[in-house]
Formats: sequence, structure tokens, C-alpha cells
Amino acid sequence: MKKAIITDVTLRADAENGEKLSFKEKTEVAKLLDKLGVDVIEVGGISDRADTLFLHTIGPVIKNSTVSCTVGLSEQEADKAFEAISGCAKKRLNIAIPASTVQMEYVCGKKGAVVLEILDTMTKKCASLCADSEVSFIDATRAEKDFLYTAIKTAVANGIKNITLCDNAGDMLPDDMAAFVADAIRETELTDDINLYVECSDKLGLGISLAASAIKAGACGVKAAFAKKNATSVCDFANLVKSAGDRLGICAGVDMTALSDTESKIAGILGMQKSVAEKAEAAKEKTPDDMLLSENDTISDINAATAKLGYDLSAEDSAHVYDEFKKVAAKKNVSMHELDAIIAAVALQVPSTYRLKSFVINNGNVITATAHIELTKDGEVLSGFSTGDGPIDAAFRAIEQIIGHHYDLDDFSIQALTEGKEAVGTSIVKLRAASGKLYSGQGVSTDIIGGAIKAYLNALNKICFEEN
Repeated sequence: MKKAIITDVTLRADAENGEKLSFKEKTEVAKLLDKLGVDVIEVGGISDRADTLFLHTIGPVIKNSTVSCTVGLSEQEADKAFEAISGCAKKRLNIAIPASTVQMEYVCGKKGAVVLEILDTMTKKCASLCADSEVSFIDATRAEKDFLYTAIKTAVANGIKNITLCDNAGDMLPDDMAAFVADAIRETELTDDINLYVECSDKLGLGISLAASAIKAGACGVKAAFAKKNATSVCDFANLVKSAGDRLGICAGVDMTALSDTESKIAGILGMQKSVAEKAEAAKEKTPDDMLLSENDTISDINAATAKLGYDLSAEDSAHVYDEFKKVAAKKNVSMHELDAIIAAVALQVPSTYRLKSFVINNGNVITATAHIELTKDGEVLSGFSTGDGPIDAAFRAIEQIIGHHYDLDDFSIQALTEGKEAVGTSIVKLRAASGKLYSGQGVSTDIIGGAIKAYLNALNKICFEEN
């Protein structure tokens, strides 16, 4: 029985979608993936110093997974990427290159012959830098077959050991995928020492079926993600291997006992919340480790509970978590699930440029909603007052008045973490900066408006941190 290689592309997909996780959030996601046991953690290309610093940071931390860094189409980018991952125990360079005419001409502005020349240069360069290198053929399922086969042969001849065929269009059926993979293996005469992966779109809801068909046709692994639209789910593929691995002749190395918990943590970090119904169902499956924490618990008690959830926080983050915990615990006992949300909202954030000092909201059906917000910045108290179409709109406008800037509100959502009159809720705010990048913030509170304000400030602080 062969092992199906699982490459997680959550961090790469997040970067490609223009969303900006904080440094701590990206690091925590990488640690969770490594602990889960995915074979490869794929990240985006090096766009700035922060990306390099992130890879330098996780290098000593990631013990089991290979860290794969996406490489652009120049030798300078290859050098930069390899330097960034040089501290990783297992490292890989991944050349992402267009394969279809649409991608080549309209995205890169290159003709097929030029792309082949670039591929030849880049594969030789990356193979010389890193023995474990890869080529990902973007939009491979729409590529001209002769071009694709020539490109694969070129890459393999230059020392590339990993090939990925990407289904970006997302219009393939399982039988189509099986034939596509089988043809590619046969026509390029791939040997057993060359790993062929597929990255299947879930646009039609067939991602897991496409992956299964590709495996049956000879692919050795898949690229998948957590909580990403139109991407094959890591959880779905792991469950497929668990249920039908014997029939497919494959096994996987992920820790199935940690799968659900990892999914929940990563979804929380990414701002992808489960529905109340899903949470209620999960609550029915409580383990003996579930417990309620009260305001009488000390910081040592909370640190122990935090460790039980799988987090390894710094002393500073632990203090922040305890402060936020006390605010919630003053009103109600706190479950482990609620503590998990508090950690995601408080500990995995950038340093706070703005902090909430106080807020006063007036609202009713016969008056216009007003908000008076006080923030602190560098020890100075800043005050803002505004009206709005409802209390939350008024609060956000008051914050904008304080900072003197308007950011487009790309998304705002509120979800209950628990049920009942004293339910804790989490708010998600996504702000779009002038650069077009999306910044997500979370706020946890028993008060809807308070949670929304905290979420807005968390997103705002990320923007301030990135811009400065």
C-alpha cells in the first residue's frame, strides 16, 4: 500500500487571494499543519521582507513537514526563495509556471516557446539549489497536450522530481481527470522516482472525486487546503483515505484524531466560522477533557487549559489571553471552545497601534444610533463621536473619525459560539486597504457591539503594522 502525499496549500492560497494573515497567525497555521502530519506545507512566493522573516521563523519549528516555497519566473527569485527556506529541515522550491495558452499569453504575456525557455532555465537553476524541487503547471487541464508533455519532459530531464498538474478551470469530471493523468504518465514516460501530484478544483463540488480518480490513475498525491473556496479539502481527502484507502491502495500520514480540531482552529484563524448548527452538533461530542473555567481560575489554570488545546503561547500572549478571559468570565463560566476563540482573537494578533478604552452606544427605534468611542494610541486618549445606520455602523464611523481614514468594509459577520442567554459570540471584520489587500480581525465577547469593535480594531491594527 503506497502513501498518498498530502500537500497543504492553505497559506499559499491565502496569499494569492489577497488576504493578509498576521505573522503570528501564519506561524500558528504552519505549526498546526506540521503537528497534524501533512507531508508538505506550501507557501506563496517571497514578496517582501516579512515573507522571508516568516520562513526564517518557522524553519526551526517545523519538524516533520517539507516547507515548499513558490518561485517566480526569474533566477533572482529562485535565489531569494532558497535563502528564505534554507533553515528548514526539509525544503522544496516550487516553480509555478503557466501551461495553457490563456495563462501564458494573458497572464504572463509570453508565447509557448518563450515559456519553455524560461522553464528550462528555472528548472536547471532550482535543481542546482535544491535537490527536492517541483514544477506546478498552472491550468494544465486546458493546456495543449504536446506543449504540456514537452514541458514535463524538460523539467524531469533537468532534475525535477515533483510535477503537479493543476485544474484551475474546474470543469473536469472524474473520468476526464483519470484519463488526463494516465495519458500524462504514459506520454511522458514518468518513472516511479518522479512524484506526480494533482491540484483539483472543487468548483463543481467534485474535488474529492477528482482526487480519487487521479490517485487511481497513478498520481501519488494531492494538493488541498483548509477552509478555502473551490479547493479540495484536506479533511475530505483524509477521510477518503480512511474510508476507502484499502480499495484505492493508499494510506496517509495525517493524525486523524487531530483532524477535526485542526480544522476548527485553522478556520478560526482564517475567519471562516462554522454555523450555529454545526457548533451545536460538535458540542454533543464533548470529550472528558472538556471543562468550564470560572473567574476564580488563575493564570496558571488558564495556561494549562491553553496547553491542553494545543497552543504554545509566549508569556506576553498568555497575559493577553488571561486579561480577555477575565472579562468574559466575569459574566459567565467559559468553556474550552470559548477559550479557543479567545486565543484566536487575542493571542495571534499583531502589536496594537490602537487599543479600546471605552465605548458608549445609544440606539432605539425612535432615535438615530450614536456612538462615542475612546481609543488609546501611544498613551494618548483619542475620542470619536458619530451617528450611523445602527449601533455597529455608528461605532465603525466613530473609529474612522478618530483615525482620519475610511477603509472599505469587505465583510462583517457575527456568530454565536455557544447557546443560551449568556452565549459568547465572535465577530469577523474584513477591511480592504488602499493596496487592495484584505485584512481580517476577530473579536470575542458576550456583547455583540463590543465584539464588533474589537474585531474592527484587530483588522485595523494589522493594516497599521503592515504599513509601518
